[in-house]
Amino acid sequence: MTLKLLIGLIVLTIATTSLYHSFKSLPLGLSYHGDERPLTNPRLLTDRTLHFGNEEPRLRQEIFAEIFDMIANARQFILVDMFLFNDSRANGSHQLPLARELTDALIARKQAHPGIDIIVISDPINTVYGGTTSPQFQRLRQAAIPVVETRLERLRDSNPIWSGIWRICCQWMGNSASAGWLPNALGDQPVTLRSYLALPNFKANHRKALVTDSEEGLIALVTSANPHDGSSQHSNIGLRFGGPAVADLLRTEKAVLAMSGMDTAAVDNALGNFSESAPESPDTIRIVTESAILVSATDIIKSAVSGARLDLSIFYLSHRAVLRALRQAHSRGVEVRVLLDANNDAFGLKKSGIPNRQAAMELNRAGITVRWCHTEGEQCHTKLLIRQDPNGNAQLLLGSANFTRRNLDDLNLETSVHVSSDIDSETVRKASGFFEEQWNHGPGDTPVMSLPYEAWADESRLRYWQYRLMEATGLSTF
Repeated sequence: MTLKLLIGLIVLTIATTSLYHSFKSLPLGLSYHGDERPLTNPRLLTDRTLHFGNEEPRLRQEIFAEIFDMIANARQFILVDMFLFNDSRANGSHQLPLARELTDALIARKQAHPGIDIIVISDPINTVYGGTTSPQFQRLRQAAIPVVETRLERLRDSNPIWSGIWRICCQWMGNSASAGWLPNALGDQPVTLRSYLALPNFKANHRKALVTDSEEGLIALVTSANPHDGSSQHSNIGLRFGGPAVADLLRTEKAVLAMSGMDTAAVDNALGNFSESAPESPDTIRIVTESAILVSATDIIKSAVSGARLDLSIFYLSHRAVLRALRQAHSRGVEVRVLLDANNDAFGLKKSGIPNRQAAMELNRAGITVRWCHTEGEQCHTKLLIRQDPNGNAQLLLGSANFTRRNLDDLNLETSVHVSSDIDSETVRKASGFFEEQWNHGPGDTPVMSLPYEAWADESRLRYWQYRLMEATGLSTF
């Protein structure tokens, strides 16, 4: 066999592997587009950090207080699916020990009720893909609480330029938390070369959801917040709810367990004891995961009529279909307002501003008003789309998913909720108030919560096309 033929066969094998894993069928139960269910006992929750000049920042946080309360009242069942679950921190004060507090809460509940079924699902980024140990995961397992590190290789490849090579050369090597020798960019423990080789696959179980039993039956919370100390000052949003939609959420979590080769008996038992009955409600909720979130987002935007208002607050905005839909809605006479993180900070490190500053330039040139969240080291981590119609109807979309190719095109695992209501409901009024407060408190106000487009504008065509290339190829972390 000649050298050229050997090289050709290797290249063909890598290309074929990349192509297959970019378009292969998803595991059963993913990309879930749930039915409309009655919105039962909703409670919208928000986190924000307020800055008052030289004063210490003030944290107004509701999400983890609710999570800890739900866990403290559970007797039979708890399922946690959270992306970042670790105590790594950026420089700065006022970072809360969320990872320890969640670990303590789960262990305390297991000790108080030894028969309770508790399942924790998370992403292998927390052990740097097996190259380190997680103190939180170790403590949970020692307390007889199973921790599932999601099998990401079952997902489609979001960075096929690298993942084809990875699957052939390195995936089979395994990893060891005791063999680390390289500096760890994500924590203090040294990591292996294999951990760094896994990192550019750029895929994740990015979900953030909780299901527990309660006196009112099973209840759930879907959020954008992580139990991660370094994220504890971020702005976030969440929705707690009950009713039949909780069963739909559990079915999507059962799919993740099955995908990861884990026992689903506890979820099956919870579903078997679940009552689908719920009070009738004019408001509805739909569970959407993976690419079904894109369907909901574009449906909300594309069906907006002249005189409606679309408000979007989001950490990452780059998906071409969403940007196109926003521009088209503006051209139809819909009022469109977009509040973005400036993509300037990430856990003590400075970022380039890609992709949000490039997306903002595109929207600004189309005549859409864009503002930036005012942050001082933390992130504007909310993922919230609000539509308010002239006839008084309203829709909300919120949860874990950023509006990017990786989040919306069946590459990451994501969970959001799509709510249909009216503008006078408590849920919509609180979501709208959360957005309005940030939008309207600009320079000269106390506290400053947002800045005009010009504050972080980037009109570079070179960086614009860099964003477009990164979005199209998957060579990015967004």
